[in-house]
Amino acid sequence: MAHYFEIHPENPQLRLIHRAIDVIRSGGVIVYPTDSAYALACQIDNKQALERIRRIRQLEDKHNFTLVCKDLAQVSSFSKISNDAFRLIKSLTPDAFTFILEATKEVPRRMQHPKKKTIGVYIPKNVIAQKLLDELGEPLFTTTLILPQDTQALSQPYEIQERLEDVVDLIIDAGEIPYQPSTIIDCTQGTCVIVRQGKGLAPMLT
Repeated sequence: MAHYFEIHPENPQLRLIHRAIDVIRSGGVIVYPTDSAYALACQIDNKQALERIRRIRQLEDKHNFTLVCKDLAQVSSFSKISNDAFRLIKSLTPDAFTFILEATKEVPRRMQHPKKKTIGVYIPKNVIAQKLLDELGEPLFTTTLILPQDTQALSQPYEIQERLEDVVDLIIDAGEIPYQPSTIIDCTQGTCVIVRQGKGLAPMLT
């Protein structure tokens, strides 16, 4: 049965953040809050945890996975960024944006798009997400918590617990988070193009 931590969304309890990091580092799969939804996450180099997330969401190989990064320095270590893309990401983050970039060799192949060799990157504004990244010292592999039979991410912690307590290792309760998909911007074709308009606004690209 999963651990269940109620963490304050504005002033996260550091002892609970440290316990969450212990779960992640021990190979666990967690549910945690982002700016746009609750999400599933694990360490980027843990193949077994990644496969567990694939099974929970029933994801195909062509799914674009996301690295949730602390800042642009981390993004630069795991993706190839043009000068234009760098300036754009710097101007728009942290916020609800996912950027599709060419992955570097630092990204495990199993996390990359099998043909395009791309990865999604996301720099969150959410306080709990940022604190987890601060303490972990590396990006989190993440995918939005949309279960196979659903069309939207689960927003209520009690429902997440009811449906997932036997298949994840930790659920972080930060209150209700209504699902508002992130805006996806593809930066792999020489210019940056919005491919899905979501919560994040980028007027310079419209």
